[in-house]
Amino acid sequence: MQNENLKVNSSQAFLFYHQPKIFIIMETTTESKMCLCCSKKINGRADKKFCDDFCRNTYNNRLKGNINNVIRNVNGALTKNRRILESLLPESEMHKFVTKEKLVKLGYRMKYHTHVVNNQKGQTYFFCYDHGYKEADGGNVMIVRSYIPERPSV
Repeated sequence: MQNENLKVNSSQAFLFYHQPKIFIIMETTTESKMCLCCSKKINGRADKKFCDDFCRNTYNNRLKGNINNVIRNVNGALTKNRRILESLLPESEMHKFVTKEKLVKLGYRMKYHTHVVNNQKGQTYFFCYDHGYKEADGGNVMIVRSYIPERPSV
């Protein structure tokens, strides 16, 4: 059976005839497309952009690499700051005084914190997640752990 009214522009269609219905199984382009990563010629589907998974991953990693590096560096600094505060404050204590110099020697980076809390007395606490500090007299800081009440089980 031939259908002269069927025309496909700029592409080849592989057709399967069954009874009076026509099924299009796959469509490919006749124009050559180039891989967005390595510029090799691409064969296959009309909407294909990359020659293989390696090129697709490489392209997307380059595209988002700078943003991911910034986020990774900030998260690393926050995690290290929290780990330092946690190591200096034993679980049995709610607060402890240490010198600011000791924090810096351990690698604490003062400009990285998750949030700032001002209490009713006007004191400012800098937190890295659930551990924080406030500056005290004589170059000391008071390390604290925030109290997070547990939700009652329902």
